[in-house]
Formats: sequence, structure tokens, C-alpha cells
Amino acid sequence: MANARDDSALLRAARTDAAAFEAFYVRWAPPLHAWLRSRVPDAETANDLTAETFAQALLSLGAFRGRQPGEGVAWLWGVGRHVLHQHYRTSRLERSARRRLGISSRSYDAAVWDDVDARVTATALARELTAALDGLSEGQRRAVELRIVAELDFGVVAEHLNCREPAARMRVSRALGLLRSRLPGAL
Repeated sequence: MANARDDSALLRAARTDAAAFEAFYVRWAPPLHAWLRSRVPDAETANDLTAETFAQALLSLGAFRGRQPGEGVAWLWGVGRHVLHQHYRTSRLERSARRRLGISSRSYDAAVWDDVDARVTATALARELTAALDGLSEGQRRAVELRIVAELDFGVVAEHLNCREPAARMRVSRALGLLRSRLPGAL
């Protein structure tokens, strides 16, 4: 491995030699990550910023003019500072936009977005589901509503349907089978 005095040479060579950039990356990714981690709230963000810094550095190799030892790492930290600044600027803009739109920061969590995606998908399927449910007999539809929508156990479903539990299970099973055949891939 080249010594620290060779960082500028590595970056100049990296314009045509991927191994040179890899050597530079291996040398400086851990300290850059540690520096970024000390400036952001979580390791995942530091990981992303480290990757973005090296991506930007790779894309900007043609602009690197350093010749002296230490100029390569100084240039990398400059790219890192710029990436960090952009991260905070974008974060402020996103927070401001969420605030103006009345979206809480909790609404920005991935789990909440998964729930939103599920609701959008459900809305898209609502018309098809309504048509499929309309095709069920009254007993099958009521069985599905009690078991699936109301989430009642089969004993309670049987009581509401005035039948025995095995019959209630059979109605729910047949109704779900019909729905599956009418809504392939949805259930």
C-alpha cells in the first residue's frame, strides 16, 4: 500500500486506474466515516454521506489538481464538507416543507410510509373488492365481514350466523376462495 504522501498521486492515477481509487478509498473511508458520524445523528446517515462523498469525489477526479502530499485528503474532506452541507440544507428544506404541509416528522418514518402504501393499494383495489364481495351470497359476505373485517374468532362468527363453528369456518373458507379467484394476486 502506498504511504500517505501518495494520496495526490493516487487521485491523479485514479482517473484511469480503478485500483488507485480503491486504495485511496480503503485508506480514507474509515476516518471520513468517523468524521461524518460525529456530525450527524445516526450511523445510517453517516454511511450514506460517506458513500456520497466518495461518489462525488470519483465523479470530480478531473477537477483535482493537487500535487503535494496531503492535498488529496484535504480535497476529499472538502468534498465531504460540501456533501454534509447539502445534506443539512436538504434536511432543513424537507422539514420546512413538512411543517408547511402539516406533516409531522413521525409521518416521515418508513413504517408510516409502508402504511400509506398499503392504504393506496387498498384504495386502488376497493372497487374490485366491492364487486367481488357483491358476488358472494349474503351468508358468505356476512361470514367474511365477521371473521376478516371484525376479526372475530370462529365461535363468535358461528353465533352471529346461527350455525355451528365448523359451518362458520366452511362459509369463511369458501367465501375467501371465491374472493381469491375473483381477485388474483390481491389476497
